[in-house]
Amino acid sequence: MIDLSHVTLTFPDGESRITAVDDVSLRGENGVVTGITGPSGSGKSSLLAVAATLIRPDSGGVLIGDGPDAVDAAQLTRAEATELRRERIGIVFQQSNLLPALTAREQLRVMAHLGGEGRSARAGIDERTEELLDAVGLAAHADKRPHQLSGGQRQRVAIARGLVHDPEVLLVDEPTSALDQERGAEIMALIARLTHERRTATLLVTHDLVHRDALDSLVSVVDGRIEEAPAMAA
Repeated sequence: MIDLSHVTLTFPDGESRITAVDDVSLRGENGVVTGITGPSGSGKSSLLAVAATLIRPDSGGVLIGDGPDAVDAAQLTRAEATELRRERIGIVFQQSNLLPALTAREQLRVMAHLGGEGRSARAGIDERTEELLDAVGLAAHADKRPHQLSGGQRQRVAIARGLVHDPEVLLVDEPTSALDQERGAEIMALIARLTHERRTATLLVTHDLVHRDALDSLVSVVDGRIEEAPAMAA
C-alpha cells in the first residue's frame, strides 16, 4: 500500500516558487492499478517522483506499507530513502534504461544484487529472475541484449526488473509512450495482470486513455491538484 497525504511540492523560480503538487492526497491499494492522468506540465510526474522518494515534498506524508512495517518516506534521510527504494519500491521509467552490454537475464540479476532482500530471499535470485522473465513472456529471449529486442520487449524487461525485489509498491511512468497501440495494450495488460497476481500497489502515470480498461481506478491531475477523472469504462 502507498498513501500520499496532503503532499505539496514546490520548485524555485527566481525570487518566488512554483507549486508542482498542491495538497494532493492519493492512496494506492494492494493489487490495484491506479492510473494518474492529466495534461503535460500538470504535476503528475512530479507526484510520481515524490511517491518514488526521488524528491522530498515540502510538506505531507508518503506512507509505504501498512501495519507495523509502515514507514513515512517523506521523513527519511537520503540514504534511508535509497534503501527503501531498493527493498520496497519498484520503478519503471518512461524509457526502459537498460544497460546495453547486459542480457535481459543479467539486467534483473544486477538489480537484485544491488538492492536489499526486500520480500524475496537473496539466495533465490536466479530462480526469481527466471520466474519473472517467464511471467513477462521473455523466457526465450533471456540471453538477448537490448539491441536485439523490440521496444515492447525492452519495456517488458524493465517491468520485470522493477519487480525483482517483489516490491510492495510499483511506480510506472508513461509505459506506452514509445509504443504503437497494439504493443501498448500488451504492456498495460501485463502490468495489470502482474499487479493483481502479486498484490502490488501500482501507480501508473499515463496520458493515453486508449488503454484505460487496464486500470482499476483513475485520477486526473490538473495544475498540481487532483480533479475528477474521466469516467472509467463499465
